[in-house]
Amino acid sequence: MYFGKQKFLVAGISKSGECCARFLLERGAEVYLYDDVLSEAVSAACLKLEQLGAHLVSPEECESASIECDILVLSPGIPIDTALPISFRKQGKPIIGEEELGALFLRATAVAVTGTNGKTTTVSMMDEVLKAAGKKSIACGNIGNPLIKEVENLNFNDFAVIEVSSFQLETLSSLRPHIAIITNVTEDHLNRHYNMENYIFLKSKILRNLRESEYAVLNYDDPIVRNFANNTKAQVVYFSMLSHVNGAYFDGGSLYFNGEKYLDTSDMTVSGTHNVYNALACVAAAGILGLDKQAVAHALCAFKGIRHRIEKIRTVNGVTYIDDSKGTNIDATIKAARTLKEPAVILLGGKDKGYDYSSLFTALTQTTVIHAIIYGENRFKLLNAAIKCGFMSVSMCSDFTTAVRLARYVAKSGQTVLLSPASSSFDSFSNYEERGDAFRKLVEEIHEET
Repeated sequence: MYFGKQKFLVAGISKSGECCARFLLERGAEVYLYDDVLSEAVSAACLKLEQLGAHLVSPEECESASIECDILVLSPGIPIDTALPISFRKQGKPIIGEEELGALFLRATAVAVTGTNGKTTTVSMMDEVLKAAGKKSIACGNIGNPLIKEVENLNFNDFAVIEVSSFQLETLSSLRPHIAIITNVTEDHLNRHYNMENYIFLKSKILRNLRESEYAVLNYDDPIVRNFANNTKAQVVYFSMLSHVNGAYFDGGSLYFNGEKYLDTSDMTVSGTHNVYNALACVAAAGILGLDKQAVAHALCAFKGIRHRIEKIRTVNGVTYIDDSKGTNIDATIKAARTLKEPAVILLGGKDKGYDYSSLFTALTQTTVIHAIIYGENRFKLLNAAIKCGFMSVSMCSDFTTAVRLARYVAKSGQTVLLSPASSSFDSFSNYEERGDAFRKLVEEIHEET
């Protein structure tokens, strides 16, 4: 690609959009910037990019910019079926995302991870495994820095462990990872992708470019993921907790790869069945790469988890507060609830993602959750589902702060307050991290008040 002859319209000046614009400007491209939400952070980023030579596009100039520009670089936060990408598609012009741009210039070996849940943990685990084995590795993509920001920091003998979301997969076509891991596929983002068929198709796209010399690491216990093996040229390696598969499996409290024991799950710092699955995926990838078993086992056992995923904040007056703000879908929330042993008050709500929440409340009746505090934009939909399922121990309020403070009075000593919203954060927060940080701040305030 000869940047000096290309005009790019970067739509969505979030972290990934800003990184794309900088990358393109540094290589002599003409760059136009557009964002329909000019927050303080976006305005500051646009100002810096304008000083580097970018052109800011107003909403009124958007149509003319789509005619002027050759390529649209679309933020994953902007749906592919909105007016701007439709305009580019009608003109036969390419639409790419940040990860697509990064993939075009990536020299390192890629280990790419997608799935509904477990992506971030698996990427973080795998990054630690590679480093423990003496490799240079960077976790990037939908975690940490965007891929485009790291491509120049990675050489041919290095590893990029890339988290790939379904939003990113909409505009990703060139990535060819040496190992592609799919953790699981359950209902998510139906407000964006419309139906499960579209969502499943997007998840399978990560396997599209794999050749016979590459590997698809698939969750054998998930029937949707297992069936992906029928449509890839790659060598398929499974991971399973239920069967002795060709790959990584669980047996008698230990993790194995093709008959060789790697570690005992009792030695792992993190707990929960979901983390065993994440570790199995990493064992499978490590086995493929031929990494030292002792180094792999040490890294997986020492792994302490990620922020905002079943993360204990503190205990106040005998009540333990746990941040699972990353639980943005039903399956993640159910898994979080199942890790609890004490009676729990759960905080649910936010922006709806197109779910029928009946399965959530049905599952919660089989856990230690004794009360749900429902808040946010989708609170009435959640309430209707709770009533429909006979889950009657419910309180409802409008905003997040009130919900957390209400939980303080509902929960008793010896119980747990679990923030695991089963919803996106976008009704009140920029992302799940911001929501989790707000939860931590409120818990600290409660602690100081006691």
